[in-house]
Amino acid sequence: MKALRIRVSSNNIIILATLLLLVLLYGAGSMMYTGFFSMQVFLNLFIDNAYLIIVATGMAFVIITGGIDLSVASVVALISMVSASLLEQGMNAYVVMSISLLVGIAFGAGQGYLIHRFQLHPWIVTLAGMFLGRGIAYLIGTESIVVKNETYTKISSYKINLFGGGFISISVVIALLFVILAILVGRYTGFGRAVYALGGSERSSVLMGLSVGNTTIAVYTLSGFCSALGGIVFTFYMLSGNSLHLMGMEMDAIAACVIGGILLTGGFGYLIGPMFGVLCTGIIQTIIIFQGTLSSWWTKIVIGFLLFLFMALQRLIVMRKEKGGNATQITRKIAKNNVKM
Repeated sequence: MKALRIRVSSNNIIILATLLLLVLLYGAGSMMYTGFFSMQVFLNLFIDNAYLIIVATGMAFVIITGGIDLSVASVVALISMVSASLLEQGMNAYVVMSISLLVGIAFGAGQGYLIHRFQLHPWIVTLAGMFLGRGIAYLIGTESIVVKNETYTKISSYKINLFGGGFISISVVIALLFVILAILVGRYTGFGRAVYALGGSERSSVLMGLSVGNTTIAVYTLSGFCSALGGIVFTFYMLSGNSLHLMGMEMDAIAACVIGGILLTGGFGYLIGPMFGVLCTGIIQTIIIFQGTLSSWWTKIVIGFLLFLFMALQRLIVMRKEKGGNATQITRKIAKNNVKM
């Protein structure tokens, strides 16, 4: 029986590095602190970060096309305020969820349309979207709104028991199902192939007959949907709406994508990577909590160091691919000249 071999190449080295980092961090925490190596501590990483897994996965699609979405945190906060205020008025919980998803879809589609129609840079458009979303949330209310709706409280408190005495929440199931769906869409659908092609080269995508405009709008619409879904899951988690929720979370989503192996230059990345990136940052935060005396800002410091490390690794891989591509072109030209001679 042949042993299972994993071939390390420039295509999978980053995701393998992320998995190695995940194992090392969890192993270090387990050796340093009693009780760290337990099923529930690991499952809590998913419970506490389910909303971020969804948002980061949506962000991955945008980054793969070569774009960026800075509005995701503001949309999550906006959805929490919209949900909490509508529920406070007595609206049906499932109607509120539907309205929340429609708000996110409309927000993302509008940004995608502006980016494509007027050839605006995604940084500018989504930066405006970030201020717009947060501003609308402030208009709804500046104080925290507690969610007392029975459906939301039941979903929030519901536990799915697993073997070993551990449990997960419904939010974790939603996040994992979404990641699986995202992987399938990215790998087996025309939309997924168009996303990767657009990130590789917009000019080549046009020559291939792909609809660059429709793909761009669809990607930002998807990101808006993910932000809205993440907002609903976050509202389950917090049971409150607040316009100040998750200030700066868009950077956490981008960091998760980078650590998870999504190239910021676009065109490459495994869609399971952002989830691994979120788990890495979650373990760092958990280690700091177990330590007890360190400031929570150390989480940002460590994540910043990891970002520098993974961006350097990404750059080395890109340079190697460019060098390999140039060498291949030179070889083809020499072979072509030899044939002519």
